[in-house]
Amino acid sequence: MHTRVVEINSKPEKTPELFSMIEDQVLPILKKQHGFIDELVMVSDSDPNRVIAQSFWKTQDDAHRYVSEQYETVLKILKPLLERPPDVRTFNVHISTAHRLTARKEKAA
Repeated sequence: MHTRVVEINSKPEKTPELFSMIEDQVLPILKKQHGFIDELVMVSDSDPNRVIAQSFWKTQDDAHRYVSEQYETVLKILKPLLERPPDVRTFNVHISTAHRLTARKEKAA
């Protein structure tokens, strides 16, 4: 499994609107993508304008396909609410209790 961690800084007072936009416009796009598993969106308890969006993908190739085919569309949707461009990092997932896997199970599947 692969994950993309996107750190977002919303414009002041725009985080609730950002959440609505993610739920109403971005999630439907993600759910149509091959290999998409889940999306987790969190807000900092010390900075209400700092949001982390983490998407989970079956494979790294699935995540890369999303980036090449749809990420620009998602960015255009969110851009009016962003203080600056998001910071994106990617990781291979080795353990997830929510997804009930370990690296050994993933390799065996």
